[in-house]
Amino acid sequence: MRHLLSLDLHHDQDVVTARHQAAQLGQLLGFDPLEQTRVATAVSEIVRNAVRYATRGSVTFAVDDEIRPQRLIVRVTDHGPGISHLDDVLEGRYQSGTGMGLGIVGARRLMDDFTIESSPRGTTVTLQKRLALRHEMVTEERATQIASAIASRRPVGLMEEIQQQNRALLRALDDLQRKQQELVHLNRELEDTNRGVVALYAELDEKADHLRRADELKSRFLSNMTHEFRTPVNSILGLSSLLIEDRQRAGRQPDPEVIYIRKAAEQLSELVNDLLDLAKVEAGKVVVRPVEFEIENLFGALRGMLRPLLMDQSVSLVFEEASHLPPVYSDEGKISQILRNLISNALKFTERGEVRVTARAEEADLVVFAVADTGIGIDPADQARIFEEFTQLEHRLQSHVKGTGLGLPLSRRLAELLGGTLGVESAPGLGSTFTLRLPQRYVSFRGERDAPFEWAAEPGRLPLLVVEDAPDAQYFYEKVLRSSAYQIYPAYALHEAETALEHIQPAAIILDIGLGPENGWDLLIRLRRHPRTSGTPIVVTSSGDDRAKAIGLGADAYLAKPIERRSLLETLTGLQGRTIRAIKVLTIDDDEVARYLLKQYLPAPAFEVIEAAGGDEGLARARDEHPDVVLLDLIMPDTNGWQVMEQLRASEATRTMPVVVVTSHALEASERQGLLDAFAVVSKQDLSRGTLAPVVKAAAERDDADHQAASPTLPI
Repeated sequence: MRHLLSLDLHHDQDVVTARHQAAQLGQLLGFDPLEQTRVATAVSEIVRNAVRYATRGSVTFAVDDEIRPQRLIVRVTDHGPGISHLDDVLEGRYQSGTGMGLGIVGARRLMDDFTIESSPRGTTVTLQKRLALRHEMVTEERATQIASAIASRRPVGLMEEIQQQNRALLRALDDLQRKQQELVHLNRELEDTNRGVVALYAELDEKADHLRRADELKSRFLSNMTHEFRTPVNSILGLSSLLIEDRQRAGRQPDPEVIYIRKAAEQLSELVNDLLDLAKVEAGKVVVRPVEFEIENLFGALRGMLRPLLMDQSVSLVFEEASHLPPVYSDEGKISQILRNLISNALKFTERGEVRVTARAEEADLVVFAVADTGIGIDPADQARIFEEFTQLEHRLQSHVKGTGLGLPLSRRLAELLGGTLGVESAPGLGSTFTLRLPQRYVSFRGERDAPFEWAAEPGRLPLLVVEDAPDAQYFYEKVLRSSAYQIYPAYALHEAETALEHIQPAAIILDIGLGPENGWDLLIRLRRHPRTSGTPIVVTSSGDDRAKAIGLGADAYLAKPIERRSLLETLTGLQGRTIRAIKVLTIDDDEVARYLLKQYLPAPAFEVIEAAGGDEGLARARDEHPDVVLLDLIMPDTNGWQVMEQLRASEATRTMPVVVVTSHALEASERQGLLDAFAVVSKQDLSRGTLAPVVKAAAERDDADHQAASPTLPI
């Protein structure tokens, strides 16, 4: 809140002064003449009530700098007896002999926002008017200039104020007469065109019906494409990965043909994912998860991820120092996604020179990221087109690089989702500079910055509590485990971890011992002593040699920093894989390749996999074999997955059998209603050796998990 000026109220002359200052403020803040008159009239009505009924008070003028657009805030306070019939006054049912009720109701209509609080100790009225977006921001320096400008003007007398009001009234009457004449002219034109408009209604209705059908077809196409494309693509990715892993395990180099096949499948999968991400943003289904992070740590993570793209030594990737910048409160993952797209594009289209990534702070609590390159540049006529879906500019380098034409449109929509903008400055042959402007602190449309604990379990994923104070480390866990069976909940301090444990029962806990001034060893001891977490697998991490101490205090595993991706996944899978006997799993899927992949992902002796090539065969084998877990596909030619679920639940022999739905189909909300009895829903795109096994084991041990959930809750 930036204070502009204030005025004590004692006499009628103060009413004139307050009105005059309100009009001057409206002019200096960029209001048009009509808005200036509205503000001045509303202020004078409320100030007149304060002087007449309370004899003394004050009026303050300020500008709210925490929201956009900014607002002029006028607060009138008096020390009178209060308003006894306030509700009747605001509803227009009460009017005093002096017209007080009309003045309050009129002022309320003239302003954008109006609040009033009244008690026997006095009354406070707050008036707000939005500033025009085109006008310059009111900074601290600008506020001082405005206050000085008003203070330097001489006070006006009563007669002069009356003359000014008369002139304003004459201008309003002239404007009203002009608009009346325009209205008469427009009415004549409307009468002439009304017949044509009526005739167009039928055509517009027909066009609208065509558009509705086209939108339905697009949605149906995206849904079908998701399933039809992902099923074969996931099969190709899974089979090629198995072939490569088998060759590497045998100490041989993978065949280049297999590597090319996997790269082609990854490009097709990227196209589908980008298209669906874009559709989610447009539909408003993307969730923003803001956290506080350091820009320098974000740059460090990006530097490590993008270093493999530097295939040409004639191009250098430079990240400028950002340690002096304040922390940012926003969605670090989405900002990283935008910058990764901009940097990878710059590296693709820069033959020599450098790609430079910078960050700086600007006024009005903005942080500006810039990605500048010395590449081929973009013609000004094409700079708007590159933000359109599936647009790729013609250039000789285009044939050497692959892309979907969706990266920049998606990046711009993500920037807008975070309350910012994404723009470009470029010229052919001179390189390009993409600029991402974001608020330093993300504010949701609901205005919630410090929301209470919220965590929605995703179907088919196991909750994993990660207690780690370093944002870059949390980002590492989020990236590594994004496509795994685990859904992480990040806790940056001990009290956040304890709050999380009051609401969720994690399948495992990753605990960093070095939590700044806090001691992670104490939390480890309390976790092992509490009945609810005594059996929960705990992985301790640290930068020192603390393995013996961690194992001695009850940790199940220890990982020294820096942590490798493979070690993390193998450790978590091993901890979840402790079992007494082989888990019998029935896979029901009409796709032979899918059944083969599921069997490879659930190796013996931990699992015993039996197969069924359709819904009817699966129902028969479920009754005969009594499996511990059923893996069920949804889209099958004979009896589909929903029908299989219904018949399994109807039979006494299979009613309690855990079912894990494994599908490539993108489920709508109505389709999920038929799967409420399923233990989990897993996408075939996310399947691997390290993701499916934990879900199946958790389903097989569901009774034990339910028993643990019924035990005493934390605090620990």
